Amino acid sequence: MKKKLLLLEDDLALNETVVDYFESLGFSVTPVYDGNSALDAIYENNFDLFLLDVNVPDINGFEILKSVREQGSTTPAIFITSLNSISDLENGYDSGCDDYIRKPFVLKELKLRVESILKRDFFHNESSKIQIDANIYYDTNSNLLTVNNDEVQLNNKDAKLLKLFLQNKDTLVTHEVIYATLWEYGEEISESALRTYIKNLRKYLGKEKIVSIKKLGYRFTTK
Repeated sequence: MKKKLLLLEDDLALNETVVDYFESLGFSVTPVYDGNSALDAIYENNFDLFLLDVNVPDINGFEILKSVREQGSTTPAIFITSLNSISDLENGYDSGCDDYIRKPFVLKELKLRVESILKRDFFHNESSKIQIDANIYYDTNSNLLTVNNDEVQLNNKDAKLLKLFLQNKDTLVTHEVIYATLWEYGEEISESALRTYIKNLRKYLGKEKIVSIKKLGYRFTTK
């Protein structure tokens, strides 16, 4: 089933560019150009993710998201904006966004951020306890890994990486996707830190479980 995105962007050319790009990737995108139309679309449809510009006619993006959050919506949201001060960033997160990308941006970066959030939310609809191997279980709610009846509490980055691998079993997960998943906006990406997280997981799961694909990324194998 196609993932449904709401795009609020009053720049007609940028709106069309983003819609064309994500529809070419298999998404369903509903474009709107002002705040009132965005609220109407949100109340009339179920979206998987909101992409919201901030400075738009009628109601700005911050107020839109505050409003829908107050009414109980937990749909993830990414702000797309030219605002770049720390106070703007704080306002974005205070209003309930999951991510914040500054204009101008590369479409692929926005794609990686969208995919990262959607993959994270995949586990909200899954059983919390996943069997990885005969004697290895992982609880996605508590981030508790059980190996031969021994319990290991995974740290935040190790847990994010394991969830990403479990969502993409037996397929290549590129370095770009891993970076977008593990590091929040504004955090400095570290290749050496990633190698440490890989080493940590291999210690518990076995080296053969996580295969390094030279210069491309990693594959979590079930074989």
